[in-house]
This record gives sequence, structure tokens and C-alpha cells, in this order.
Amino acid sequence: MLELILKQLFVDAFKKLYGQEPPAQNVSFQKTRAEFEGDVTIVVFPFAKLAGKAPESLADEIGTEMMRISSFIAKFNVVKGFLNLLISDSYWIDFMQKNHQNEYFGRKEVSGRPVVVEYSSPNTNKPLHLGHIRNNLLGWSVSEILKANGENVVRVNLVNDRGIHICKSMIAWQKWGDGCTPESTGKKGDHLIGDFYVMFDKHFKEEVKSLLPANYDELDDDAKEKAKAEAENASPLMQETREMLRKWEAGDKEVRELWEMMNNWVYQGFDVTYKRLGVSFDKIYYESQTYLLGKSTVMDGLKKGVLYQRDDNSVWCDLRDEGLDEKLLLRRDGTSVYMTQDLGTAQLRYDEFHPKKLIYVVGNEQNYHFDVLKRVLVRLGFEWGNDIEHLSYGMVELPSGKMKSREGTVVDADDLMDEMVATAKNVSEELGKAHGLTDEEANKLYHIIGLGALKYFILKVDPKKTMLFDPKESIDFNGNTGSFIQYTHARICSVLRKADEAGIKAGDTVDVESILPEEKALLTNIHTWPSVLEQAATNRSPAMIANYIYDLCKGFNQFYQECTILKEQDERRRVFRLQLAAMTARLLRNAGDLLGMQMPERM
Repeated sequence: MLELILKQLFVDAFKKLYGQEPPAQNVSFQKTRAEFEGDVTIVVFPFAKLAGKAPESLADEIGTEMMRISSFIAKFNVVKGFLNLLISDSYWIDFMQKNHQNEYFGRKEVSGRPVVVEYSSPNTNKPLHLGHIRNNLLGWSVSEILKANGENVVRVNLVNDRGIHICKSMIAWQKWGDGCTPESTGKKGDHLIGDFYVMFDKHFKEEVKSLLPANYDELDDDAKEKAKAEAENASPLMQETREMLRKWEAGDKEVRELWEMMNNWVYQGFDVTYKRLGVSFDKIYYESQTYLLGKSTVMDGLKKGVLYQRDDNSVWCDLRDEGLDEKLLLRRDGTSVYMTQDLGTAQLRYDEFHPKKLIYVVGNEQNYHFDVLKRVLVRLGFEWGNDIEHLSYGMVELPSGKMKSREGTVVDADDLMDEMVATAKNVSEELGKAHGLTDEEANKLYHIIGLGALKYFILKVDPKKTMLFDPKESIDFNGNTGSFIQYTHARICSVLRKADEAGIKAGDTVDVESILPEEKALLTNIHTWPSVLEQAATNRSPAMIANYIYDLCKGFNQFYQECTILKEQDERRRVFRLQLAAMTARLLRNAGDLLGMQMPERM
């Protein structure tokens, strides 16, 4: 906004003075350093040769001409090759007038070809856990940020509902489940199936241990590894599981019925968790419905000679000439691997949406997988494979270490949300934040604070970074937390309520002739929102939104400490500050929506 205006002013002034048109893309801006007067600084060094002037002289002449042709520049000063511009109050007042009631400030109209964003991608052998929470929150938030920037977003989920891991839970339920159901146990379906997955691993490890040679402890490391692999392969439990997978792919009626029953239990559990977490999807794909297309695509590639088959009948793609390895696409028994179904799913999505981008929100341990996926698709003749983007994110760790699903050491998503709400309740009651609320209002507030703290704590970290999550640190009404953001919003709402009760109306018109430094500091922060929103979309980073609203809240609280609002004697300035407060609250709500955070009006 402002930078575009200044860029054009700079270009116009340069042409008038030197008869040359400077490349507009080389006009760069910085925030003026605190020790110099100004709001924005233009670096003029890149243009000195074109103008035939020393940088300091060039900056002085350009500053004079820009002031002459625009009332938006109040003053300027030059420090070597840096042109510091002080923007006039009239610009800020005009900006305020145009935007202080704009519900869509910073947002763009949605148009163009779709952008498909895949996130969540759970397995139906276990409930959602803390790692899934980061995935879901990141995928949902990035989708919302892209929509706010005018992208036509389609949010999709691929449920991994088939494969050897699913069969492990099924085998365990057959052997040790005694016909139990979610209803008979009182457990959510995804939790129940997760218990059987852990149970399988426990029995499998015991069985493998019993199959190891008597002298196992005396073997060297290589021999131990070989003996363990042989024992795992010989395990009757694992053999039963592999046989079940073969029956499933052959369409065995009994196996398919058991599979459908257990998966439906899981889906019902997932739905409860998704709703509570506040995420949703426009379409859900299932691996069981996409892997066959993937197998067909692989066989077509084999016929074309793009892929090759080994003597054991397994099918591979040789990517060694691109600096990668050989990639298995079909096992020797004809069963598919993850890559197989990803090929099929990608093709389905392209055929259905013809997107300009296919964004996969998946952890960084799959970086190689998605590099291979793109290259295999292009090898198979699908040039749109180059439009695949892997939004890679770091793992979530706990103070106690990494999580392992097979061993049952994960932090369950439902349990974590319960803990967050309970922590919010304890902290809020200690600080008296729920004073005067009914039980229903208080419980709703605890939920908003608890889930807001969880979402903000996770999303404020750059997606690429591994993060350490500590629930106790996430709820603090004074730090860089969701609770601090929410409390600031509630504080503003309290001011607006008191104004309403006193009959003070914010009004439609901004009626001041000048603004004070404290007012300007908050207004300039608000002014940068469209730029932050664009950068967050470009970088696929909700962290930029989170850190922006934290700075905005700090800025408002500073303004609130230094400037009276309701007790201001000048009526026009009182109304202006009320408008500024309302604009801040609206922006906090809109930005919070992009993170999935609700903003309470009372705390």
C-alpha cells in the first residue's frame, strides 16, 4: 500500500530529475532506524550510477522532489545513501478513514484455479496424537491464509485405511478382543483400535524374543541384526498379518467386513476430535479407494518402459541418473506401497480439480518421499507433478522425549485438549478471570482459552523447526501466548462496552487533523497487516501471523498505558482513539480466525 505509493513517487521523481526510468523492482524499503527521524527509508545506492550522482546528493534531490509532488511526505533527511521519509499525518488519517470499519481489511477476493492442500492423513490403527495436532493446525491455518490472499483453496484429507499396520490391529482384535466394541468398553473407537495396535506390538516383540537363537547375546551387532530380522520374518503373528493383507487385497469377504467395522469405529472417533480441534475438509480420500489407480498407473509405466520389473516380479523406478535411488512401487507379491497410492491419489486430484498447486502438509521425515513422488510422476508423463509442493514441518517433541505409537507413548490429542482446558480453568480461577460469569459461560471461556493456547503455542513456531511443547508454558497471560492475545482483545472489548454504556459512539468519520506519536505507532503497526498476510501465504507460515498479532497486542497495551481513551477531554480525539481500539480488536479477531483462535469478549 504505502510502499507502492512511495515506489511510484520515487520513480516519477527520478524520471523528472534525471530523464531516466529506474527499475522499480530495485526500489527497496526499510523501517527507519530509531535514532533518525522518519517512518520509511529508501536505499538509493543502486541508482547512483544511473543518475550520475553521489548517493548523498541523489538522496537529497530525490527527497526534495518527492516532497514537492506529494503531500504524503512531511519531511525527509539523508544519512549517506539512505533517504529517511517522515509520512504526513494526512496519509495515516486517510488510511484510518478508509479502513477502520473494513471487516475485510487485507483480504483479497477468491479467484483462479484451485490450490489443493492435503493435511491430517491419519492411519486407522490409532487415535490422533500431538504430532497430528501440529499437522492439522498447520494445514488448516495455511489453507485459511491462502484463502485470505485470494487463493481458491480445496482442503483434503487422505485417510490411510489399509495396509500392514491396519491388519496388525485387526489381528490383535481377533485374538484378544473377545468381541469388544466402543459401546461395550465405553471407549472412543479410535482409542479402542489404538489399544489393539499397541497390544499387537507387545505380543510381537515377545514372540520375536522367543525365536532368537540361544546365543543371541553373544553375537556381534551384524549377526544380531540378521538374527532379529529372521525371527521377525518367521514370527507366526507377522505371517498371519501378511496373509490378512493378501486376503484384503483379494477382496476376501470376511476380512473386508471386519475391516469396515473397525474402520468405522475409528472414523467416528476422528470426527469427534476434528470437531473439537476446529478443523474440517472439503473432501476426504481413502487409500483403499486410490491404491488401485496407483497400481494401474505403475503397470502402464512398466508397459511404456519407464519402470522396470525385477526377477522377483517387484516393480521399480530407477532415479539414479537424477542423483536419487531406485524406488519400489509394487512388492513382489503385487501389493502396493505408500508411493503406489500417492501416485493414484495425485492423479485423482489432478483429474478432479486441475489445480495450479498440490500442497502436501507432511512431516520432514518424508522429504525424500515427496521428492521421489514428483520425479516419478514426471517420468510417467505427468508434467503437473512439478506443481507438487511438500510443506515440510518439524516434529513435535515433549520435555520427556519423542513419542512412539507402537509403544503407546504418544500424547493423545483428546487427552491433550482435556489437559489444556483443565489448565486454563485452574489458571483463570487463580487470577479471577472468570469472575462474574455463569458456570456455562465460564466453561466456554476455559475451552476458548485452553484451545487458543494450544493453537497459538504450536503455530507461533516456524513450521520448518522442530518444536518442544510444554502445556504449562502455553497458558500465561503475560508472555508470547494465546492467552495474552485473547486477554488484550477482551481488554479492548471492555473499553468498547464502557464507551457504549456512557453513550460514546465511535462514529463513521475520522475527525482529527493530526495524530500523536503513540497513536501513530499503533496505526502504523495495523497498516502493515496486508503485507504480513501476503508474506505468511508466500512462506506458508502461520508463525508470521502469530508473531504479528503478538507485536500488535504489545503495541496496543503500550498505547493503552500512555493514552487515555474514555477520559480524554477532547471529544474528537476520544472518538478517534475509540475507533483505533475497535480497529485493533477487529484485526485481532480476523487474524485469530486464520489461526483457528477464538477471541473472547470477557476475561
